Parts: sequence; structure tokens; C-alpha cells
Amino acid sequence: MATVKIPPVLRASTDGEKEISAAGASVGDVLRSVTESYPDTSGQIFGPDGDLNRYVNVYLNNEDVRVLEGLDTVVEDADTVMILPAMAGGAG
Repeated sequence: MATVKIPPVLRASTDGEKEISAAGASVGDVLRSVTESYPDTSGQIFGPDGDLNRYVNVYLNNEDVRVLEGLDTVVEDADTVMILPAMAGGAG
């Protein structure tokens, strides 16, 4: 199983867990496993079309999955998937 690092903004939806283990052959499978175990994370990770929410960045072993194969990126058991909310806003 891969290790999934949970950002503080999602921890209320994962019973306070900072890291969880999730099974899956791809990043998409791993993230769907997370949302099956913690349904409240679904809308924060995925958009209505099933793709990554545009305000969420996902990294596999420190590589942005959007520059790899996206949700189809292959995941090995020893891999780490990190979910990071995108930062936006600021003073104009």
C-alpha cells in the first residue's frame, strides 16, 4: 500500500490522520481508496467530472502528477502520495 500524506485542511475529514495507507495501482485508484474510506474528502479532492479538483495538487514521491501521467500514474507499494491544496489569493 502507498502512504498518503494528508494536509491539515483535510484532516478533519480523516479523523485527524496525518498519513494513511491506501491501496491502488494508480494515483487515481489510491485517491479513490482514500475517498471510499473517508467520504468527506471526495469533494475536496475530485471535481464533478472525476478529475482532480483544480485547487488540489497531488505529488507522487515529490513529482507533480500533472507532469507525469495524471491520475493514471502508476503507484508502487513503497510510494508516497502527497495531497496539497493550492494556495490562492493575496492583496492586490
